[in-house]
Amino acid sequence: MRHLAAAFCLLIFLVQGAAAAPNWAALDMSPYEPPKPAPALALPDLDGKVARLEDLRGKVVLVFFWSTW
Repeated sequence: MRHLAAAFCLLIFLVQGAAAAPNWAALDMSPYEPPKPAPALALPDLDGKVARLEDLRGKVVLVFFWSTW
């Protein structure tokens, strides 16, 4: 009996998976999009040398802009 219930659940899951894609707008959600490369960015550091984002490829970088308006 358990096998029959498991097969039925699997069948329901497969049928729902074959249905149309969800309406993301109606769910107030957006589908996952893979990350995109960061745009080119070059800024002077505290010593006046230009630091380019492309020189840091493969490293974790935190870009923090701060202002006192």
